[in-house]
Amino acid sequence: MPSFAPLKNDTFIRALLRQPTDYTPLWLMRQAGRYLPEYRATRARAGSFLGLAKNPDYATEVTLQPLARYPLDAAILFSDILTVPDAMGLGLYFADGEGPKFERPLRDEQAVMALRAPELDSLQYVFDAVTQIRTELDGSVPLIGFSGSPWTLACYMVEGGGSDDHRTVKSMLYSRPDLMHHILKINAAAVAAYLNAQVDAGAQALMIFDTWGGALADGIYQAFSLAYMREVVAQLKREKDGVRIPVIVFTKGGGLWLEQIADIGADAVGLDWTVNLGDARRRVGDRVALQGNLDPVVLFAGGQQIEAEVQKLLNAFGAPATGSGHVFNLGHGISQFTPPEAVTAMVEAVHSLSRRMRP
Repeated sequence: MPSFAPLKNDTFIRALLRQPTDYTPLWLMRQAGRYLPEYRATRARAGSFLGLAKNPDYATEVTLQPLARYPLDAAILFSDILTVPDAMGLGLYFADGEGPKFERPLRDEQAVMALRAPELDSLQYVFDAVTQIRTELDGSVPLIGFSGSPWTLACYMVEGGGSDDHRTVKSMLYSRPDLMHHILKINAAAVAAYLNAQVDAGAQALMIFDTWGGALADGIYQAFSLAYMREVVAQLKREKDGVRIPVIVFTKGGGLWLEQIADIGADAVGLDWTVNLGDARRRVGDRVALQGNLDPVVLFAGGQQIEAEVQKLLNAFGAPATGSGHVFNLGHGISQFTPPEAVTAMVEAVHSLSRRMRP
């Protein structure tokens, strides 16, 4: 195993573990992405999105780009949540202007019963990127590894791509729950193995993105999304070389179920922008740290307004106290149209304003 430089800035990890910090740390969902001109230049050199994601040199380059611009407190592996179903043989491709698609979606019983968890060797390019990024970071900030949740992956695997109403996957859920549970059980095993391999490769924190959990009805969410995230979290390596590996779970649209999400065993819960941070803190108590949750569109409003909205969020969470933790983030991924200078204003505001709130 490679040896890595000691971590110099552990503020993000400490916040997730609900330990005292000098300021509120932050990183951004999709922080390596299309809003940065340098990302677009690297993407053009790679020739395609998959060419970018499957090449550890390119993945390392774009992961580090936002950290060269902004004093962020964590890096997140540049990859895609659909690497796992791609490795299951579903034939991932990207259609211009249409997003990800699968050549062989799971549409019938035969296809579902033939599904197998992928060999981890087929995802070695991801683990190579993790190790390379961790080495290049040289201990400056921690590296986050990630996966889609079992349910969110199933949405793409059954629909064959993105969907506005999830009609196909939810029809299967209601008409053949046995098939849906079969897919989700395989996905849970695959996600746990994939995340553990990222830890072995050098990831210092993990995040599970349940992007489509909020599309489910109450009761259905608990049985078909939350239960399988709990299964994943229970199988994760939570320590490496004596150091704790924190786990974040994020259900977009999941504010209704916050207490239940906080009980599945993760260290932190991500929040979208519809949730009040102060209410969330009261609801979860000292069970988990919280991550979030600025509306990404605030970044189009100009420097003064960005600072005002940052202050509102920090005030909503309140003064940090022992047993609580807050990682500042957006309530969803950053828009590709965001002016890069707006991120500068937000990062400066979070760091300076949060320092003032500490004794």
